[in-house]
This record gives sequence, C-alpha cells and structure tokens, in this order.
Amino acid sequence: MTGQQAGGAEPRPTDARRRSVRSSKHPEKSHPSAFWPVAGTAIPLMSLFSRLTIVDGGKVPASGAFVLTPNHITEIDPVVVGWSLWRIGRAPRFLAKESLFSVPVIGGVLRATGQVPVQRAGGGSGAAIPLDEAKRLVEKGQGLIVYPEGSLTRDPDTWPMRGKSGAVRIALQNDIPVIPAAHWGAQRLMSRYGRSIRLFPRSKITIKFGDPVDLSEYRGRPLDGPTLTAATERVMAAITALLEDLRGETAPVERWDPKKKGQTEIGRFD
Repeated sequence: MTGQQAGGAEPRPTDARRRSVRSSKHPEKSHPSAFWPVAGTAIPLMSLFSRLTIVDGGKVPASGAFVLTPNHITEIDPVVVGWSLWRIGRAPRFLAKESLFSVPVIGGVLRATGQVPVQRAGGGSGAAIPLDEAKRLVEKGQGLIVYPEGSLTRDPDTWPMRGKSGAVRIALQNDIPVIPAAHWGAQRLMSRYGRSIRLFPRSKITIKFGDPVDLSEYRGRPLDGPTLTAATERVMAAITALLEDLRGETAPVERWDPKKKGQTEIGRFD
C-alpha cells in the first residue's frame, strides 16, 4: 500500500448507509449539563475545518451502559469520536489520566463532564478503571469510550494493531455491550504524530459504528489471560472490518504487534 493510499483514500459509504443518526432528544443531550458549553465551543470550530459523516449511528444503544471501542490514528481522534456520539445523542466519556484532574481548568472540565480517572499500573504500561467507577457508569446507564489499542496505532499503514484487554475486561465484568467503531479521514486534519491542525482544505471524516461484538461465550468465565486475549481479538477484528469498509481496502492478515516488531508501545490501560 502506498503512503497516499494510507493517508488519502476517500471513505466509501453509500448514501443508503449514511443512516441511523438518532434525534438529539436523548436525555444525555437535552438535559442541561457541562457538555453544553464544551460542545458549543468545540463542534463549531471542528465544523469549520472538517465535515463529519456518521454511518450506522443507530447501532449505539439509545440508553444504558456500553463500551465504545474506536480505532486510534491521531491525537484529535477523541474530539472526532466525542463529536460523533454527541450528534447521536449520547454523552462522550473517556478514560483520562488521574493526574489531569489536578490541572487547573482542565481538571474541572473533566470532573464536570464525568470523565473517568485512571491511574497507571506498575511499570507505566497500563492502567485499570476503578471498580466503583465502572459500577457508577452501569448504574447511571452511561457509555465509556476505550481505545483498545492503548495508543496511536504503530501499524505503518494505520490499520488497527494488537489490542489490550481493558475494554473487554470492563464489558465482561459489568455485563455491558462492546460497540466497535472505525473512523477515517481524521489523519488529514491532523497527522498521526502531529500536534497542529491542517485548516484547509476542509477534511472529510467518516465514522462507522458496528453491531455489538458477540462476547457471549466469554461471559461468566474466569477473566484469565487466554479469555481476555481471545475476546480482545474479536473486538479488534470487528473494528478492522469496519475500517476495511470505509477505506475500500483489505487489512494485512497479521495484526501489527509492537512487541514483535521491536516498536515502542505506549499503553494506557491493559
């Protein structure tokens, strides 16, 4: 695959598949909250420089708790995914480093919007969501966005790489669905390792949501290494299939694994 294909291929959803974006009347969006001023500022700015198309947004549960697992190609991905969920009618909540909650202004926004603090595990290679936070999400019927790759993909052609077990662990421990998602086009707005936004031309971004990943055979089983690895690979396969559809290309048979390839993997949760 050429570099142009990896970074410049247009998403190919047909008009018939640009569907199922629900009404904005969901309580998470219609009730006053700290999300209102955040969305009111971020979305108009993003709309100036990008055009977002949502495919199969109706596959995100209209109510109840869920774990959303998107691919991760640029540092602006959380804004894209959060924008998408807000348009569907659900409030975006991410795992965020605990240290950020002590930063002036940023910490206040994170707390006000219900973001979930996590502390890095020993060795700095992962983090675990507190059990009480997971329980709170379930009781309140809220969704959580977890990047199963744990960091920006290291795959040379930006395909999803080996996943970490955090997302499926949360879902299996709390008996909630995992909704896969894939987006393409954000890399035109911000390069993979970049920090600046390309203002022009206006970037076209498409995000597609999938059916809940079937993890029924893993529910009720001990969450040991083999179980979590198998369940995580099933999630990564679902994300990859969505991205293949958006890119109109076929992903490599072997998933990129930084540990095997000698790459540095900056994990956030495992």
